[in-house]
Amino acid sequence: MRLLSTSCLCKLVEMRGRTQKSGVIHLLLLLAVVGQMSCQSCPVKCMCSMQTVKCQNQELDAIPHSLPNNTKVLFVTGNNISQISVNSFPTRLEQLTDLYLSGNEMEFVDAKVFDNLPNLVRLDLSNNNFQTFSEEAFPDENKLQFLNLSRSVHNFSYSDEVLNFLGSGNLLQLKTLDLSNNDLVTLPDNILTSLSNLVNLSLQNSSIVSLRNGTLKVPPLQDLDLRDNTFRNLPAITMVEFSLKPELHIRLAGNPWHCDCLIEDTLLWMKNSTQVVDVQNLTCESPKGLRRQPLVQVEPSQMKCMGDMEGVLETSYVFLGLVLALIGVIFLLVLYLNRKGIKRWMYNIRDACRDHMEGYHYRYEINSDPRLANLSINSDV
Repeated sequence: MRLLSTSCLCKLVEMRGRTQKSGVIHLLLLLAVVGQMSCQSCPVKCMCSMQTVKCQNQELDAIPHSLPNNTKVLFVTGNNISQISVNSFPTRLEQLTDLYLSGNEMEFVDAKVFDNLPNLVRLDLSNNNFQTFSEEAFPDENKLQFLNLSRSVHNFSYSDEVLNFLGSGNLLQLKTLDLSNNDLVTLPDNILTSLSNLVNLSLQNSSIVSLRNGTLKVPPLQDLDLRDNTFRNLPAITMVEFSLKPELHIRLAGNPWHCDCLIEDTLLWMKNSTQVVDVQNLTCESPKGLRRQPLVQVEPSQMKCMGDMEGVLETSYVFLGLVLALIGVIFLLVLYLNRKGIKRWMYNIRDACRDHMEGYHYRYEINSDPRLANLSINSDV
């Protein structure tokens, strides 16, 4: 059902003036009021129903400009919109609360993009390929509460440039943030510091290896999804931050836990805490003897550090090799600096050896000749 155009409503008003008592006209006017129909027509290649506009899979390269003024929900998904800028929403849409821009292979979000959407509450930017995201994309007085950036950062080298806008300080009402299925490795420092109302954070399957100190300090989180990342154990500081939020529920299944003595503190915390809601689903990935064994069933006697001792020995060998190499370099340097003296010393040794060998050879010739031998004996006498 498309929204009524200006001419349609004008005709209705004219007909109402001519026939005030017509039940059909009253019914049409009532439908127009109930549906809150705009005087602006529906954009080309889009479908409009009540206050919802859908422009899906139409190979659009830009967001349509002729949107009805009373649009509340807008879907522009599955198109080819690589960039959105301040010109993407040239007119102010006071009633727009839900905006879905997923699946557009979007790469750039410029400054002041959402300035004309003052009541935006839910924003879906999933399934894109962001490289930059302006820290001034949102106005200071915004009402955004739900933000979906799932599958939108496919190269961790861009993660800082894309996610720095979260620390801009103007997303004070954001409650839910979805960063799942991205290539993040780790979160930028202080990225969540200004999100003072964030209660739900999903980092599932985002290649996270650890959480930096202070990452979770400010947000009053209640639900944290860390499944399918690359955690091998939890640092002590991370467990302290978790414990300081008793209302926080954490999901940790699907991580490659390394069940050696270094995980003992993590295991003890998991057994005594009720925050990890899927603790029964956590299993060891290594060593081989404990693979697939539930974490909560691992006993301290089973956790060995042979692999770590081998690592220590390997490190010691490397250090010893470096020391020997340094000594060798110093020795060669000393030889190089004293090369002239060493050369003279070697010449002196050569000359001494030559004189000694010549004397020895002379005596050998005398001793081998009987006539000279008698002379030698008589001369000695």
